[in-house]
Amino acid sequence: MKLNEIKDNAGARKGRVRVGRGIGSGLGKTSGRGQKGQKSRSGVAVKGFEGGQMPLHMRLPKRGFNNIFAKDYAEVNLGQIQKLIDAKTLDGQGTLDHDALKAAGIARGGKDGVRLLGKGTLTAKLSFKVAGASKSAIEAVEKAGGKVELIERKDPAALAAAKKGKTRDARLEAKAKKAKA
Repeated sequence: MKLNEIKDNAGARKGRVRVGRGIGSGLGKTSGRGQKGQKSRSGVAVKGFEGGQMPLHMRLPKRGFNNIFAKDYAEVNLGQIQKLIDAKTLDGQGTLDHDALKAAGIARGGKDGVRLLGKGTLTAKLSFKVAGASKSAIEAVEKAGGKVELIERKDPAALAAAKKGKTRDARLEAKAKKAKA
């Protein structure tokens, strides 16, 4: 066998059918689409339509609720932090915040910050600056000699509105200043 003699098995590559090329081709005139109607034309997508019968996706009961205002916190347990400090992967000096925990690889996601949870034991004296913490986590950190500072996350939309002076408080303050002058 030579390189120039290599070829596919017979029928391995089938040619494209060219539709609409006369009645002799077998797929002429209507090009295999039947006659008339919406589906015989291009750009049709009637997915889920069951001929007027109530479609399946509407017959099935709906379950659950997706809260669009829910906060997204990266949940971190104290036991995980202690493990990383023992393994010398995380530096216990200074303040541990979202960026430090993210760099260590334990705070995944959490666009609204980190929330400390009290699972596990903490022996290192640490200082945290986080968006939230459970009561047991705060007690465990303080028992080990550290402290937890909670930062208040502000809504980006509210911050943008406040910059423009569109909030009710900002308008009242401006009115008060005007009255004084």
